[in-house]
Amino acid sequence: MPVKGMRQAVKSTDVLIIGAGISGLLAARELAAAGLSVRILDKGLAGRESSWAGGGILSPLCPWRMPEAVTALCAWSQQRYPVLVAELLDATGLDPEWRQSGLLVLQPEEPAVADAWCAAHGVPREWIEPAVLASLEPRLAPSSLPAICLPEVAQVRNPRLLRAILADARQRGIAIEEGAGVTTLESRDGKVLRVVTAKGTFVAETYLVTAGAWSAEILRAVLPNLPVAPVKGQMLAFRAPVGLVDHIVLAGDRYLIPRRDGIVLCGSTVEQRRFDKVPDAEGRRILLEFARHWLPALADAEVIGHWAGLRPGSPKGIPFIGPTPAFSNLYLSCGHFRNGLTMAPASARLVADLILGRPPIVPAKPYGVPQGWTNPDNEEASVER
Repeated sequence: MPVKGMRQAVKSTDVLIIGAGISGLLAARELAAAGLSVRILDKGLAGRESSWAGGGILSPLCPWRMPEAVTALCAWSQQRYPVLVAELLDATGLDPEWRQSGLLVLQPEEPAVADAWCAAHGVPREWIEPAVLASLEPRLAPSSLPAICLPEVAQVRNPRLLRAILADARQRGIAIEEGAGVTTLESRDGKVLRVVTAKGTFVAETYLVTAGAWSAEILRAVLPNLPVAPVKGQMLAFRAPVGLVDHIVLAGDRYLIPRRDGIVLCGSTVEQRRFDKVPDAEGRRILLEFARHWLPALADAEVIGHWAGLRPGSPKGIPFIGPTPAFSNLYLSCGHFRNGLTMAPASARLVADLILGRPPIVPAKPYGVPQGWTNPDNEEASVER
């Protein structure tokens, strides 16, 4: 029954998800599979923010630098992705192009740390001497130091993955409301009551915020100071011959990703620019310089794309996943920073486990949502770069 003084709600559902990126879409898929009715709201087009803008590498860039909480979600998701992609291809006919390209880390700064981490986590790794590297990837610039190869690292064509997930979600009867930016999130007595948007009012039994870099803005009235902040990243795409490079190549904090059809992506910048996601000349210069240094053949390649996205930065890159302390029917899955795509299947399963009261796939405590936030170390929201 409507609360006295409320307008009659436009639409009601079991779970209302705010944010139609990969985290929200896969969470909706999990909840719908459990028999719940699910609706997703997004301020713009579904799946067109950070999930779309990234490179699709299904691994942290240097996994040995990650907190164990991030590693746990990445490891679960990496096992799940081949099955998920096969399910999506079967259901929709859309191929997300999952491919085990392997990751070459050039001139690694922490070889002993990398070795120890790989041994402790059972991750295959190979040391590639310079002469062997020159034979393995002959078009790369010469290196005087050994490289680390992580042969099991895979990639997906993330825009195609998002198209497949969206098609699958609609087939499953999940309602997706685009252009439905949240204007008001109303609560009373420890419960969220309704969400008012540009497209009407929505009510649900349970609310889940998966709005990426915008999550803290949406939650400001009910969960102030949540440390999730936008971090801009710019990308380039080159048209290149198929097979110019076979592996994902990482040097420092930037990378090259070869697609199946020859396109090579180069990323990315890390910029504290709030909600500015306009690609600029400086970002283009930085990425061009990196790409042409490590893969000189790209000097003659056409740049066919230059774009930017906003990552949801969080302290140490550990996402907030689970119920909010002050609201019994409000859950979060946000703050995934640079690894949202990698962690997405596990994040979705974990938050669905918590909503449904199932045993969680990994211990939930490391992802707990704070009652209030204090930051004694004055950390930025994206300290793990």
